Amino acid sequence: MKLLNVGFGNTVAIERIVAVINAGSSPSRKLKELAKEAGKLLDATEGRRTRSMLVTDSNHLILSSVQPDTIGQRLVALEIETHLAEYQQLQKQSRQEES
Repeated sequence: MKLLNVGFGNTVAIERIVAVINAGSSPSRKLKELAKEAGKLLDATEGRRTRSMLVTDSNHLILSSVQPDTIGQRLVALEIETHLAEYQQLQKQSRQEES
């Protein structure tokens, strides 16, 4: 399980993330209000300004003070690490089969 840093030592399992949205729009503010009413709002901003919101597959909404672009870059970096690890594992298996 890979964890994504969403700021201030808070992490989220990347497998559970459905979307990363900008917190500045009117629809995202409505989404925040609905999540709060449903008891599914998680605040990881440590009192800072909310810059992005992460929607999970369990309909939880996670507030973060990290920019959406930065979160996207971190997700891409974790994905590359995963593919690299898979590639290295396949190479290791093929060397073992050759021996």
